[in-house]
Amino acid sequence: MSLTTTLPASLGGAGNADAAGNAGASVPALTWSGGHFIRLGEPHRILSGSLHYFRVLPELWEDRLARLVALGLNTVDTYIAWNFHEARRGEVDFEGWRDLERFIGLAGAAGLDVILRPGPYICAEWDNGGLPAWLTGTPGLKPRSREAGYLAAVSEWFDELIPRLLPLQRSQGGPVVAFQVENEFGSFGDDIGYLEWMRRSLVERGVVELLYTADGPTELMLDGGTLPGVLTSATLGSGAADAAKLLRTRRTDEPFLVAEFWNGWFDHWGESHHVRSPDGVAQTVRDILAEPGGSVSFYMAHGGTNFGLFAGANHDGTRLQPTVTSYDSHAPIAENGALTPKFDAVRSVLGALHTETLPAAPPVAAVLPARVLPVVHGAALLPSLRGAGASVDAFHPQSFEELGQPNGLVLYRAHPILPHGESILSVRGLHDRAQVFVDNVLVGILDTVSGPAGLVVRGEGNAVQLELLVENQGRINYGPLLGQGKGILGGVQIDRRLVQGWTMVSLPVDEWSAGHLAEVALATTDVDGAAVGGAGWSTATLEVAEPADAFLALPGYAKGFVWVNGFLLGRHWEIGPQVTLYLPAPLLSVGANQITVLELERRGDHLELRDRPELGPPVEFIETF
Repeated sequence: MSLTTTLPASLGGAGNADAAGNAGASVPALTWSGGHFIRLGEPHRILSGSLHYFRVLPELWEDRLARLVALGLNTVDTYIAWNFHEARRGEVDFEGWRDLERFIGLAGAAGLDVILRPGPYICAEWDNGGLPAWLTGTPGLKPRSREAGYLAAVSEWFDELIPRLLPLQRSQGGPVVAFQVENEFGSFGDDIGYLEWMRRSLVERGVVELLYTADGPTELMLDGGTLPGVLTSATLGSGAADAAKLLRTRRTDEPFLVAEFWNGWFDHWGESHHVRSPDGVAQTVRDILAEPGGSVSFYMAHGGTNFGLFAGANHDGTRLQPTVTSYDSHAPIAENGALTPKFDAVRSVLGALHTETLPAAPPVAAVLPARVLPVVHGAALLPSLRGAGASVDAFHPQSFEELGQPNGLVLYRAHPILPHGESILSVRGLHDRAQVFVDNVLVGILDTVSGPAGLVVRGEGNAVQLELLVENQGRINYGPLLGQGKGILGGVQIDRRLVQGWTMVSLPVDEWSAGHLAEVALATTDVDGAAVGGAGWSTATLEVAEPADAFLALPGYAKGFVWVNGFLLGRHWEIGPQVTLYLPAPLLSVGANQITVLELERRGDHLELRDRPELGPPVEFIETF
């Protein structure tokens, strides 16, 4: 792809740019000199966009990459999510959806350079910032530090990962031109020795392409996140001129790279749907490119979807903020691949930099017609879950980490004596949400998002069956609470007395096979099933003559999980802002398709296909530091 440029035809001599035009296995494709990038000896501007292979079904990778080219980009960047490849220790997977090498190859075939962001911490609004739960659940381990156990685990992971990437470097004939060293470390800590260890971990394993760090454009973040000899880049939503000025005071010879331009934003359950105007985005792009050596990467160019239970969470200091299933991010390319007005605005700016007319994007996928889908109610909540997973007995409640379970639900059961009259039941260290049942009756919900600190329970001096169904709503992906445990981390009290003697049933619903899912959903409902307020399983059949995209709504349902043909789409929750779940065509087949819903609170009587996404009422939002 050809670009016009205002860069000087000849750039002199500083730094590693001198060898940029020479062929050789040890020569990086991207260098810089005089405040400008050089690619293989020629002046260059990085026009990149983020597209995460783990948020897009592999059948759609080529389509989405072609849309990036049509947008006017010459590069794609992606994080690499460790926990997507090694959810359980020692079980490393690079097949199928996890075939990172195939994704990189497809990007190269589309004519795109590739920038890799291997972490191991990635943030990305992804569960646990990409770190596996088995890692951060290790007692005494301190993530993103020089703690010996953490470094040993990262070394083992990089020994698996990096050799797969080395042949894909541009110096070896592949499309990879750069690697990020860690990720926005200046927002987290100040151990430059740790960052230097991360840099060496890449170089000593054979990485020769450009290395860079990315941090917010503040003194605090740059002090903690930059390394001598490694390109410094900025992450921002606005204020490009001020950011460029600050970076130039520190790195006078380096080009201005905005490694993340936040042209949209993500959403939390119970909050607003964030959007940003196309005109405002286009103007900020112009501001970035107007700076000497200005280059940009759109975060996100195409957001995709937090399928399964991979959506992360933030914490505002007082409460958890779980991220919604959609990661549309109001990007130029929508969750379903649609081209938005923002796409047109950005393409207009970037197209002016190209000497040739940009190619057209592929046609947008067809959408199934709107329709109502009747449901059949299956097993009730508690009866179906009691025997659905492995159980463990212990004197005190066990956390998800102690149970060796990354995500999903845990059903806790004990048989305490409730005193006569009213008592207060409370949970210390609840992460994140507990539905509390006494003798099969829902008595309330404890919730670190919005619920009360304790519940009133009434007893008659007898032992009762106390059950708490605890949901992990997404591990924190940003800030000092990264790696925080899930489940019941302290204890359950009735007034001041601890409840002891527990059985825990592990329910990793995101790992269930289609066969196990069907077995649990259709389990026989016993006599106490009617006492749980209508919570439980529902199924619907979707007849399809030809697979196409769809948008699934669950009117009347409150909160839970949705599968299609055994594939977990993600969470639904009536508090919004997200209303519909994106159902990509590759998940459907000709004929009958099974939709399964596990409803935690209240079942509706039908599902709906809608002809467009509904992500909530839009609120204009620009993130700044």
